[in-house]
Order: sequence, then C-alpha cells, then structure tokens
Amino acid sequence: MGAGWEWDDSLFAGTARHYRRGRLPYAPGLAGTLAEVLKLDGRGRLIDVGCGPGVIALSLAHLFSEIVGVDPDRGMVAEATREAAEQGVAGKARWVQARAEDLPAGLGTFDVATFAQSFHWMDRDLVAVTIKGMLKTGGVLAHISDLKTGRGTGTGPEPEPGTGTGTEARIVRGLPHPAAPCSAVDELVKEYLGPVRRAGRGVLPHGTPGGEAAVLSRAGFSGPRRHVVLGGQPLERTADDLVAGVFSMSFSAPHLFGPRRDAFEADLRRLLREASPSGRFSERQPSTEIFIWRNDPR
Repeated sequence: MGAGWEWDDSLFAGTARHYRRGRLPYAPGLAGTLAEVLKLDGRGRLIDVGCGPGVIALSLAHLFSEIVGVDPDRGMVAEATREAAEQGVAGKARWVQARAEDLPAGLGTFDVATFAQSFHWMDRDLVAVTIKGMLKTGGVLAHISDLKTGRGTGTGPEPEPGTGTGTEARIVRGLPHPAAPCSAVDELVKEYLGPVRRAGRGVLPHGTPGGEAAVLSRAGFSGPRRHVVLGGQPLERTADDLVAGVFSMSFSAPHLFGPRRDAFEADLRRLLREASPSGRFSERQPSTEIFIWRNDPR
C-alpha cells in the first residue's frame, strides 16, 4: 500500500450487510472458466484471501473438497458463515478472521489461492511470498477483478471516486432504464466526506496501488496467463441496490458519515429519484479478468 497510509480495522466496518446486494456479481462463466483452465474436479483445497462475505469462495465451493476464506473484518466473516450454511456447504467451508499478513496461521497447504479485488489492501510483497509458501508445487494463484472498461455504482471493483465514464449516459444503449448517475453520486460523497478518498481512519490521496505483476514476479511466481470471462448481460437495478452499493465501498462505508449518515442517505435517494423516477436503473454485467500465476519449481 502507498506510503503514509496504514490499514486499520475500520476499513470495511459496516459494509458487509450491504455487500451482496450492492456489488454486481462476477461474470457468470467465472467458475466454469477456472474449472476448465485449472482442471478442477471437486478435489483439492482453496484459500480465498480477503474473502469478504465469501462471494468467490462459495461460487467455487463445488470445485474443491475444502474452501478456506480469510478476512480481517468480523462482519464479513459472519456473512460468509451465514451464507455457507444457507447454501448447504458449511461442512466444507472454514472462515478465518485474520489479516493476510498473519498467514500462514497453521492453515496448511493449498492447490489454489484466489485474490478477488483484495490484494491492493495488503502488504503485497510479504503476502505474495507467504502465499507462495502455502501453495503446493504447481499450485496456482488466481488474481480476479472486473475488467476495467467502465463502471456503474455498485459494480464489483472499488473504483476511484470521480471516475464515471460513458456508462453514465442518460439511457444505457438498448436497455429500458436510465444508467446510475455515478459521477453525481461520487460528488455527493465528496460533499459529505471531503475531496480526498477516505480509507478507514486514513486517506488515500493517490488511490490504491497497481503493478501486481511486478510484485508476484518478485515473489517467484511464473506467468501470468490472462483469461477474460465475457459479461455484457443486461441487468436491472433498484435504488435500494444502488444505495447498498455505495455503502459497500470502503471510501463510503457507513461509519464514515457519522451522525450525518441519515442525511446523506436521504440526499442520495433524492438524487436517484431525480435520475430515474421509477427507481429502476439499467446497466450491463461487467466482464471478469483472471490472471493465473503458478508456483512452479525453479
């Protein structure tokens, strides 16, 4: 992470209950693509690092004999535990509240490790080396994210505030409802929280870091092989979904608004009503990008 910022346990405080409703799912073919590329057959162990409420780990549960999710946020771990029980896979799932920097934490070795839009919050060089040591020889690290070709409020990645794109046209081409007013929502967040991106108790004036390839290469992984799972499917979203999307982001987590939270939500809902009096919005499912790195013998 960038200089001058340190992780603290309020980073995603209060966001877990909004996550599943507010974030768009990954492209529908993600599990099938990983199964084909990695020859997954229902055996082996998966560790999902920065698992949040278990979205990726649970979507891949049928491809492994055991899934382990690690996340430092208590609310996220509670949501993942509840969802695993609802999906009937609690017997093969384990959820650990811990930072990635605390690994290996006696969790053993794994065939696959996934990082789904979580790696940028970590001490990446340390975590990359640690995870390499937790993977079996020939094991795989899969770095997963939405393909960064545009966004709408509530989509999978944590976008930079103020980066609305052409997806914000009044009507999404070929779809029945207006697009979410992303830039206007970003501006409203800034009115309440200030112009510099908030992140827990600190700020990120330059955003989160990139350059994952250099980090993973330094750690000794070979690769990557890139795969894109195509999205583009039409989606309908409600105002409630978009509000949940805002409150699922670290830079607009509910606790950051303090006593002004209710006022912010009222203004947010007013803005959304003005954009779409029906309370419905259209957008297209983002594609998903996967980079496969291997723990090959040197």
